[in-house]
Amino acid sequence: MAGQREYFYRRLHSLLGVVPIGVFLVQHLVVNHFAVYGEESFNTAAGFMGNLPFVLLLEIFIIYLPILYHAILGVYIALTANYSLKNYGFFRNWMFALQRITGIITLIFIAWHVWETRVQIGLGNAEVDYSLMEGILSSPFMFWFYLIGVISTVFHFANGLWSFCVSWGITQSAKSQRVLTYITVFVFLAVSYLGVRTIIQFAFGV
Repeated sequence: MAGQREYFYRRLHSLLGVVPIGVFLVQHLVVNHFAVYGEESFNTAAGFMGNLPFVLLLEIFIIYLPILYHAILGVYIALTANYSLKNYGFFRNWMFALQRITGIITLIFIAWHVWETRVQIGLGNAEVDYSLMEGILSSPFMFWFYLIGVISTVFHFANGLWSFCVSWGITQSAKSQRVLTYITVFVFLAVSYLGVRTIIQFAFGV
């Protein structure tokens, strides 16, 4: 019975990592990428998202609660996982280990990002606009912190997408899993580009 519960919890953990968390990640980076087209474009896109009906309820039930569940169980999985790093030649062993490592980095990054953006906005100390992120990323330390955080988060999502498709039986053959590896590498590169390009825009205005 306990084994069935853990199986269910892990399946739910995997599902939430893709829907809604992964979908929100891509949407969030796409909206932020409007900064590349100028301050007005970003402010318009961010303002539209910030003024959606029932935005607080949407954030709580579609973003924060799924992330909280995924994070708590993810930390447990990371701390109890059996690593096989002695087999350095096996690509999936490294992906398994990096998934856990980037999960911890992602958790720290998201917690800090929410604190200095959404929480500060909620307290009335900041507004959802271009200048908020421009000010944050003017610090060299925060620039590198965000760069590492975004790349780790996107890797965690892309590699998690591979694990999701395998664990849910979508890709069962060795060939389909190999093809999926190429697809997830493309997802990682494409979504990382959105995030990194936006960070560079906020930090340097280029």
